[in-house]
Amino acid sequence: MRSVIWDMGGTLVDTYPDVDRALAAAAGTAPAEVAPLTRVSSSHAITTLAARHGTPESVLRAAYEGVKDHWREHPAPLRDGVAAVMEAVRVGGGLNLVATHRDRASATQLLETLGVEVDDLVCAPDGFPRKPDPTMIRILLDRHALEPAGCLAVGDRPADVAAAQAAGVEGILLVTPGVSLEAPGAPRIDDLRELLPMLRATRES
Repeated sequence: MRSVIWDMGGTLVDTYPDVDRALAAAAGTAPAEVAPLTRVSSSHAITTLAARHGTPESVLRAAYEGVKDHWREHPAPLRDGVAAVMEAVRVGGGLNLVATHRDRASATQLLETLGVEVDDLVCAPDGFPRKPDPTMIRILLDRHALEPAGCLAVGDRPADVAAAQAAGVEGILLVTPGVSLEAPGAPRIDDLRELLPMLRATRES
C-alpha cells in the first residue's frame, strides 16, 4: 500500500468555493473568472483582479482574510472521498502526509475542527520554499524513510504535481470542473476515490 502526500486547500478541504465567491464579490465579477486565478495562488488572484477591475489589493486581501476568519468557526468541508482514501491508506499500512502552503496554526486548527488525523504535516511558512519547489515533499520522504516509488502525491494545482515529480513521486492532478490546468505527464482524476486502485499499484523507481 502506497502512502499519500496530500495538498490541503482545494484537495483535502474544499476551500475554493468560499474564496472564489469572496474575491468575486469584492472585485465585482463572477466566481468563474476568479477560479482559474486562485488555482495558481490566492496572491496571484488578488494581484490579477486588482489590475483587471481597479479594486484595491487591500480590499481583496481583506475579503480573503474574512474567509479565513469565517473558517475558524465554520470550516470548509472535506472533499468527497477523502475519508475513504485515508482509511484505505491506514488499513494498508501507509501514511497520510500533508504538504501545504497554509501556516501551521491554521492548518492544525482546520484539521482538528474537521476531525482529520494525519501522520505528519509540513507547512511552507515554517521556513520551506513553496511548491513547485520539492523541498516539502523531500522532507516528508526523509522523515519517514519512504521511497518515492512507494508514494503518491495529490493536489489540485500544477505546482503540486511539479513538486512531487521533482522529488521522484508520482503526482496526481485533482481536476477542478471548468478550470483548464496543464500538468504534463500526470494522471488526472475527477474524484479522489479514483486514487484507491492506484494505492495498490506498484511503480518502478
